[in-house]
Amino acid sequence: MFKSFFPAPIQFFISFVIWSLTSSFIWILGGKSWAVYIGFPKNYFIEKSSVGVSRFIDLMYIWSYIWYFASVLIFFIFWKIFSHHKWNKWSILGSAFILFNIWLGVQISIAVNEWYGPFWDLVQSILLNKGGDISKLYHGILIFLYIAMFSVTLNVINSFFISHYIFRWRTAMNEYYVLHWKKLRHIEGASQRVQEDTMRFATIMEDLGVKFIKSLMTLIAFTPILIELSKSVPTLPFVGSVPHSLVWASIVWSIFGTLLLMFTGMKLPGLEFNNQRVEASYRKELVYGEDDPNRAKPLTLESLFKEVRYNYFKLYFHYSYFNMVSSWYVQLDIIFNLIILFPSISAGIMTLGLINQIRNVFDEVSTSFQYLVNSWKVIIELLSIKKRLKLFESII
Repeated sequence: MFKSFFPAPIQFFISFVIWSLTSSFIWILGGKSWAVYIGFPKNYFIEKSSVGVSRFIDLMYIWSYIWYFASVLIFFIFWKIFSHHKWNKWSILGSAFILFNIWLGVQISIAVNEWYGPFWDLVQSILLNKGGDISKLYHGILIFLYIAMFSVTLNVINSFFISHYIFRWRTAMNEYYVLHWKKLRHIEGASQRVQEDTMRFATIMEDLGVKFIKSLMTLIAFTPILIELSKSVPTLPFVGSVPHSLVWASIVWSIFGTLLLMFTGMKLPGLEFNNQRVEASYRKELVYGEDDPNRAKPLTLESLFKEVRYNYFKLYFHYSYFNMVSSWYVQLDIIFNLIILFPSISAGIMTLGLINQIRNVFDEVSTSFQYLVNSWKVIIELLSIKKRLKLFESII
């Protein structure tokens, strides 16, 4: 599943983590100021980024782009020398391009968050003063529009590239399994493993990987902002005064949701795996019956279909209470970030802009902490596919 696309997967991912941390620490410890040696003005890195889409061409951002792609190039050259893997360019440079787009997407979210406060404070000011300059409202919306259009363009580009990335990964797995087809063709559902499961595995792994990295980057970017905003929310409902209140509220609520859905969905991966097994048996008998009149007899098909029906009915039952619990949690999550602001709102210490800004940041951080909650159904499907492919590969 992995070695067909990535060079020496275990060593590769370990080296990726080590190099990523090393590059990040060097940046934090002083690397961000090194641009002066190639002609950047002194103290460029302490200038406040502009509001709106123009921030992405500030000198600090330009240097961060150079730093990132230089780090990627060093990592790629190392693995190019260490391993002459066929898919090096896609697995390393392709992954790096996707990671860059994820990081840029997080920065766009920060830009939107910085727009929230001033704009809604402007709205509140105009309402309190019974009127104001309408051109300022148009200007504020125009800033948001520029950011939104940039975000949409980036998402379309990333989606197009990811589609090709996934197909390359599927191609790599397909080539690997076809190479060993003589050993694999006797396994039940072998054709489905090569044709369908490779596609689904690559798609789900990429989707979950992108969401995980985005969640991690969002936490790194937004947690300090949430800590700062927590100063405006000194008290939580039913709890009282809590340092860094918004951060703790986000963590506790997300852990609660994660454990709740893990407990209610613990039987689903096994049932999904069994579902593919009985479906494969039924389909295989039908395929044999197309060429051999002695196969696919009514009694045989009835027996195989009973197993399909039994497993589906179990899936329906377990998914019903899982979906009920997950839907309840999602509905409660919508109002949770507003309820925790009630003490501060009732004390009159918040503005409309601050409320919207806090809710936006809280949503970003909570969604990142709720990675497992939001991805649990997809993880269930991935676990069942992984079981099938591991069983498939054990024959090689």
